[in-house]
Amino acid sequence: MTELPEFPDPTTPASGEAQTRAGFVAIVGKPNVGKSTLLNAFLGTKVAPTSPRPQTTRRGVRGIHTFEGRQLIFVDTPGMHKPKDALGKYMNNEVHSALSDVDAVVWVVDLRHPPTDEDRLVANSVRDLPKPLFLVGNKTDAAKYPDEAMKLYGALLEGRGQDLPVSETMLSAQNNVNAVATLREQLLEVLPENPFFFPQGAASDQSREMWAAEIIREEAMKKLRDELPYAVATRVNRWTEREDGLQRIEGEIVVEKNAHKGMVIGAGGKQLREIGQAARKQLEVFLNTKVFLGLEVIVIPGWREDEEALRELGYE
Repeated sequence: MTELPEFPDPTTPASGEAQTRAGFVAIVGKPNVGKSTLLNAFLGTKVAPTSPRPQTTRRGVRGIHTFEGRQLIFVDTPGMHKPKDALGKYMNNEVHSALSDVDAVVWVVDLRHPPTDEDRLVANSVRDLPKPLFLVGNKTDAAKYPDEAMKLYGALLEGRGQDLPVSETMLSAQNNVNAVATLREQLLEVLPENPFFFPQGAASDQSREMWAAEIIREEAMKKLRDELPYAVATRVNRWTEREDGLQRIEGEIVVEKNAHKGMVIGAGGKQLREIGQAARKQLEVFLNTKVFLGLEVIVIPGWREDEEALRELGYE
């Protein structure tokens, strides 16, 4: 789990050989059900941020698994929810866009709880899709009544045509390595015949700057309290490598209000240092080298409601 994914240029997909199979699989679900954890488990490396807070994923992160002439491109989507601002609308649009152009769908649910209105929202979006559908009950290790919960989620798909079967799996994405591998093999079996879309060995279509920015935001979300994490965005502006191998990464944490800026920095800069130290440790593990991480906190008023600001921050 410590190998850094390669970052290919997604505008120049590799041509595949005859008889190869390749396809896209959307991973969907309401916020905080473990979609990103499942993606990272599928790949055996970390390409998507995770945290205990909902809505950690904001854009469709692609993770790539290539094995014996078959290539799975997973699209990790934001949690589907009722949006409250332009950012929320963007996130839901990411989900619907992914569903419109994939070869299979993995719907992840949390077996610790019965279905909610947000789960029903997801079910309504996937029920009639003419694509292989995999219902994945996650967090079995923490669920008191996983079988009963799974039946309730399955019932939300009643009315799906008999020619559109549903495959059901219960697992813990964090702890059940064998179950995750079995599910991945089932997904490999439904791939259409296609050339590879990405080079063999690639694990993500993100730029390294986007990947690092998401790790910084993940650590910020873990450290910050109340609603502030959802008013935070991150971006990496510069990445240079010194002759001795040191990676120098300079990034920004973006907030909406001056008061938020002080909260992110903390007394004497303590909060910002802790965020930077935690992110740097993650980056050094995956890059397998020393990292200098410089962070600055800037204010873009109301960026979650500003479409131009959203574009500048990469939400487009």
